[in-house]
Amino acid sequence: MPPDPSRKPAEELTRTERKDLTRGSLLRAALALMGQGRSFTSLGIREIAREAGMVPNAFYRHFKTTDELGLALVEEVSLTLRRLLREARQPHVPQSDVVRQSVQVYFRYVVSNRLQFLFICSERAGGSRALRTAIRHDVAAFTSDMAHDIRRLGLFPDLSPESLHLVCGLMVTSMLAVAPEILDLPPDQPALAAQMTDATVQQLHIILMGAAGWKDRPATRAPA
Repeated sequence: MPPDPSRKPAEELTRTERKDLTRGSLLRAALALMGQGRSFTSLGIREIAREAGMVPNAFYRHFKTTDELGLALVEEVSLTLRRLLREARQPHVPQSDVVRQSVQVYFRYVVSNRLQFLFICSERAGGSRALRTAIRHDVAAFTSDMAHDIRRLGLFPDLSPESLHLVCGLMVTSMLAVAPEILDLPPDQPALAAQMTDATVQQLHIILMGAAGWKDRPATRAPA
């Protein structure tokens, strides 16, 4: 792994490393403010900069608006989680374990990135149109990733691409819907977390059972 720029003395940082650290500080500042119970839409540029220990002009060197900062947060979560979930669906993973391993990876990521998911859950239902659109776009990307991997693993060969995409969309939506419940889990009660994991795995298996029994219907012509 490359060295962590935040551990270097300031005078040894390259210009790019300094820029990345400043940008990261602004992202963390926004998350910290939301962790105090603030909604993202209520945050102002000045207070985000102040929380990061910067002047407002420093914000504009990285983001034009708070929405642009929010889009960066959405992208950060999406890229990392998509990579982790795709690793859980590699061919060397037994098919019987793929669903459970994917759910476990997802649960761990949500718990480890609590503030980011509080932000995602909040902005998915409200907030700015730009952020809602970005989150919908990422949900579609997760769905496409899953459909691609299922085809690569040779599962559900009789399903049309459209039906497979629908099935994967149901699974992604189900996993996203459980995020608020994961965030509400008491940290000192692992038995509850295990129960929720089992329930989510069962729910996804039920969706897959329905997919296994689904028969694509031939297209029908509209009446003349």
